[in-house]
Amino acid sequence: MHFDYDDETKALIQRVETFMDAEVYPAEAKLYEQIEQLEVDDSWTFPAIVGELAQKAKAQGLWNFFLPDQTYGAGLTNLQYAPIAEITGRSILLAPAAFNCSAPDTGNMEVLAMFGTDEQKKQWLEPLLEGTIRSSFAMTEPQVASSDATNIELSIVRDGDDYVINGRKWWISGAMNPDSKIFIVMGKTDPEADRHRQQSMILVERDTPGLEIKRGMRVFGYPDRHHGGHAELAFHDVRVPASNLIGSEGEGFAIAQARLGPGRIHHCMRSVGIAERAMELMCQRAASRVAFGKPIADQGVVRDWIAESRVRIEQLRLLVLKAAWLMDEKGNQAAHTEIQAIKIATPKTVEWILDKAIQVHGAGGLSQDFPLAEWFAGMRTLRFADGPDEVHKNSLARAELKKHR
Repeated sequence: MHFDYDDETKALIQRVETFMDAEVYPAEAKLYEQIEQLEVDDSWTFPAIVGELAQKAKAQGLWNFFLPDQTYGAGLTNLQYAPIAEITGRSILLAPAAFNCSAPDTGNMEVLAMFGTDEQKKQWLEPLLEGTIRSSFAMTEPQVASSDATNIELSIVRDGDDYVINGRKWWISGAMNPDSKIFIVMGKTDPEADRHRQQSMILVERDTPGLEIKRGMRVFGYPDRHHGGHAELAFHDVRVPASNLIGSEGEGFAIAQARLGPGRIHHCMRSVGIAERAMELMCQRAASRVAFGKPIADQGVVRDWIAESRVRIEQLRLLVLKAAWLMDEKGNQAAHTEIQAIKIATPKTVEWILDKAIQVHGAGGLSQDFPLAEWFAGMRTLRFADGPDEVHKNSLARAELKKHR
């Protein structure tokens, strides 16, 4: 077993860390200033600092790391991308977008690269790869338990050379951002087919008549403006050309699974970076504050939290790297168990570390003066995003039981 990165990855790590030190970390204060101003203006555009850093990163070739296909992306394997994603996770509100590696655009670009027609790639994939537009992925619905994707009810009905779309969606990430020009929408084209063949995916432009953006949605009170917010959408007889269909009718569920696999591990990679940064903040705060006559760092309970955090981070990173290696060596399906395992373990583990970091910071940890509270809110959402814990646990347990029957 090898526990070191190859030379190409080491060189890229150094380049990314240099950019983070020189450009990203110093820009974090500006990011928060601009987010506060967006709140005042009720604007959902990306903070300007994101675009400024993106231009610098792009000029240095630090761009589209997430796509393993060299035709479209950096050509990195999952194992090579893992430490890069972890580094960007350390500044989760800024760095992924600055490198054009932020969700939901990453997953949408993967879908278009794998399943899009030449026309769809030219019209939508190319500008997404260039970072000149943003996108959204519309799957979750308010009326049904969307943890079971076969429950999706939004209708997509063929009418001549068009499809007509009716239904509702919510928690559609990035949809409030006016730069989000294209939505990948999942709905039902054939309710009578096999339950995994009822769904299809289709492209809907933002300004299509009948598409109503009803409201922005908050996460634990946070508007998440830094990535364009989450929206509730309504589709009222939305008519799009039949050529907007991605793949063929009935392939929507399979496309969703192909999209979510890499997305799950990318979230986990970045989350390890969040945990590392939270650990650093916890140690710095503990060393700088005095309570009951001695530094907080000398309190036994705080040392226990710090030690436990280090152990949990190392365990988590190894599990993520194993899953990445298996995806590279055996394919996504062969790594299914490991992907589920990291999706179960990562949010709860990082949530625990963030909780202790907040506790060490005292009341400050709850405030906007530190990033911990917002990171905690974001991490809690990962226990829903790309499938809730309970669905993954049920599937993982079923696979384990199958070995003994």
